[in-house]
Amino acid sequence: MHPRRPDGFDGLGYRGGLRDEQGFGGAFPARSFSSASDLSHWVTTPPDIPGSRNLHWGEKSPPYGVPAPSTPLEGPAEEAFPGGGSSSVAGKSSEQLNRFAGFGIGLASLFTENVLAHPCIVLRRQCQVNYHARNYHLTPFTVINIMYSFNKTQGPRALWKGMGSTFIVQGVTLGAEGIISEFTPLPREVSHKWNPKQIGEHLLLKSLTYMVAMPFYSASLIETVQSEIIRDNAGILECVKEGIGRVIGLGVPHSKRLLPLLSLIFPTVLHGVLHYIISSVIQKLVLFVLKRKTYNSHLAESTSPMQSMLDAYFPELIANFAASLCSDVILYPLETVLHRLHIQGTRTIIDNTDLGYEVLPINTQYEGMRDCINTIRQEEGMFGFYKGFGAVIIQYTLHAAVLQITKIIYSTLLQNSI
Repeated sequence: MHPRRPDGFDGLGYRGGLRDEQGFGGAFPARSFSSASDLSHWVTTPPDIPGSRNLHWGEKSPPYGVPAPSTPLEGPAEEAFPGGGSSSVAGKSSEQLNRFAGFGIGLASLFTENVLAHPCIVLRRQCQVNYHARNYHLTPFTVINIMYSFNKTQGPRALWKGMGSTFIVQGVTLGAEGIISEFTPLPREVSHKWNPKQIGEHLLLKSLTYMVAMPFYSASLIETVQSEIIRDNAGILECVKEGIGRVIGLGVPHSKRLLPLLSLIFPTVLHGVLHYIISSVIQKLVLFVLKRKTYNSHLAESTSPMQSMLDAYFPELIANFAASLCSDVILYPLETVLHRLHIQGTRTIIDNTDLGYEVLPINTQYEGMRDCINTIRQEEGMFGFYKGFGAVIIQYTLHAAVLQITKIIYSTLLQNSI
């Protein structure tokens, strides 16, 4: 989302122009400033910064070291609102609650996506790379049963392994995207007046970012699927060490079946770009429908302040939730193929997802993406691409429940404050 700033914003001209357009006319005529002394009385900040104090015509900043006068401003605005002191305090209190609630809602969503859902991600990846499995775990009921078995035999750490490496991969991805966009003309954002060239350059930036993060993603995948029974207590930066070692050919010894990084570029970039495109399209579509529905409901009947505040935050969260869900479901078969290619030849030992208390080695011999797809279809059937899909159902059910609980808490707080 882009801040709504005027094309040519210089502070003074913007304030005067805005006042004239809003019908203040002669009450606030535009001024011309001929000297720096006139400009010294003005303090302006961009209008989209929360908490900024923007002075308007007739207001002056007090000189340095001199306290501001405590006399109230005189004018028709004060007379129009008797008892404005209490309403001002209530407005500030409501604004502070609104900001706090908005931060809390976003934090709850991030916590659900990256922390609460991590056990589902661990089991989902283990099922995807387990070509031995006879139980595909397509429903959440079998997934809950196997989660309980892992927790009972190996402890809680079996379901939370590799969580630090997932944050490192996200940090590397964001950092790489920022650095590449700074030193190249590739745009990080697509403007509303987009064209095919801009879209292509933006997707090229995303592709380069996925290429840079690819070895670290591979190391993070190994940490999340490696069995806790034979896993060493690696440090939080082990993902970085293994990623760099994968690039330069050092680190933990691998077998001859290990696929080179060059052969992993296409499936990794394909999955990343398609996931980004699908999620972006779904997000924009859902957000458009929700905002249109909200606008129509506002026209049909008066809306309470509480509902207005809810409409300011939750449509975007719901759009992000729907976008992530749709992209994960649509690309789940491709993700299964991608994970098997990344894990091949790394001498990784995973948990037995059929029994819940044994370990299994990964000894696949795929020659590439096409061979992996054909082998899965022939030996495991079409449902072989959806192994562990029940974990996705649990993951997004938890996410939807957290969003609903957060909305209820937020509504209760607003009702008590209004």
